[in-house]
Amino acid sequence: MPTAHPGDTVLVTGANGYIPIWVVRKLLEKGYNVRGTVRKAEKGEYLKKYFESYVNQGKFEIVVVEDITKDGAFDEAVKGVDAIEHMASPFHENVDDPEEFIRPAVDGTLGILKSALKNNRAIKRIVITSSCAAVVTITPEARTFSEADWNEQSITETREQGRQAPPMTKYRASKTLAEQAVWKFYEENVKKEGKVTWDVVALNPPFVFGPGIQEISDPSALNTSLKAWYDFAYSPSASASKPKEAFEVSNSWVDVRDLADAHVLALEKEEAGGERIIVTQGVFVWQEWLNIANALPSSLVEKTSKPLPKGFPEITAQPQTYKVRYDTSKEQRILGVKYTTKEETTRDTVEDFVRRGW
Repeated sequence: MPTAHPGDTVLVTGANGYIPIWVVRKLLEKGYNVRGTVRKAEKGEYLKKYFESYVNQGKFEIVVVEDITKDGAFDEAVKGVDAIEHMASPFHENVDDPEEFIRPAVDGTLGILKSALKNNRAIKRIVITSSCAAVVTITPEARTFSEADWNEQSITETREQGRQAPPMTKYRASKTLAEQAVWKFYEENVKKEGKVTWDVVALNPPFVFGPGIQEISDPSALNTSLKAWYDFAYSPSASASKPKEAFEVSNSWVDVRDLADAHVLALEKEEAGGERIIVTQGVFVWQEWLNIANALPSSLVEKTSKPLPKGFPEITAQPQTYKVRYDTSKEQRILGVKYTTKEETTRDTVEDFVRRGW
């Protein structure tokens, strides 16, 4: 299958989001042309200003796709592009019915594939941003997951519990079903029928941390994962409201800039075609982030608007059991991402918060 190269035009959906805007930036810096979608024209104004030099060179443009779940929503946006980074996710507001969560996730993801099939047979590759939510299963024992694993547990629990299912269970079910729908569509319309020459890559990240360059008015406007980091490691009031056991919770993470690199590499590496790839730097318990933040140079720590939270340092005095690990051998073999350390991510994130006056 053909791969993308600098000079090609890439469609990035949901371009104003935390991860997508970094993907846009990395693509532009590498010499690609980018067409970004946003839900409303005003959402694109910040992007036009941030990427003004590229706009002036004709390398970056914005198109409005108001509702990504509508049939044919991307029909115009896909015309004339060489590759797609599909990163937009449906907008949810206090969704109760699981179907209201799941159908938009599935329809929004399939919509871009259907538009590409119908309106641009010359596309080289489509990269879908999935999630480790579609991989992980909650188990009492520690476990290492790989691309062979699917989160059937959340689908089953959501079907059984319906409206009573926890929001995170509904979210995980929606991510799993959306990615499964992608591979079913790919198998039936691309591999079996041979209708087009493009292929699909799914990237599965866990928690995503690191400095945000999207439009952020104040901490309450942070995206979910970065807000969690802010609440644990930076905000003394939010951190103090959490019980000790919350700081002992472990998971895996990736720096947003490394994930953006992975999205670019997924367009360029021929071997990535037809693969789902877990992209993660490694494991953490929340207390580790607080320890690292408090060990930053005093010249930086003194600039924070309030003292950094300490949490419960005794947690990390003991050997840690990391409940959720991921096998990253496929990512290292195919993409070879060079990862940012916890220390670098912490420093850069705190510097960004300080710059914002927080």
